[in-house]
Amino acid sequence: MSRAAWALAACIGWGMPVSLLAVTSQSFQVSATITPGCLVVGGGTNYGSLAFGTYSALATSTASVALTGGVTLQCTPGVALNMSVNGGLHNNSGRRMQLSSGSAQVAYQLFQDAAFSQSLGISQSVSVAYSNAASITLPIYGRVQLPGNTPGGTYSDTLQVQLSW
Repeated sequence: MSRAAWALAACIGWGMPVSLLAVTSQSFQVSATITPGCLVVGGGTNYGSLAFGTYSALATSTASVALTGGVTLQCTPGVALNMSVNGGLHNNSGRRMQLSSGSAQVAYQLFQDAAFSQSLGISQSVSVAYSNAASITLPIYGRVQLPGNTPGGTYSDTLQVQLSW
């Protein structure tokens, strides 16, 4: 018997604590709960803009644009994201832009697809499809039919977007 083994045997026999023989490894649990949700990234309170451009007061053309600038969203992968857009500040039987220095208005429509085939109704909740959960843009497209007889000036409206998940 080696000196170390003899010393250990002597200690056990002489009433040394048994803790020297205790197990020296144990396990413990680690866990986290991830709450599904979304985060608005950049842009502050402006979700973007629909800028139809500049036209003659006599123009009778149709202008179509996509939402540009503003924010992107980041969501937990797999989150079902929905949005709705209200009728705007000048909602009078539909969305309208109003002349900044008068009461003349021009009607416009919103769509949820680039083909302008799926109307985006006033306060209608629609699903926002995405392929990259780290970079989601809102699918909002606008179209205006210029009547050709409106006073010159800048026409605008402000819409509110509500997101839910």
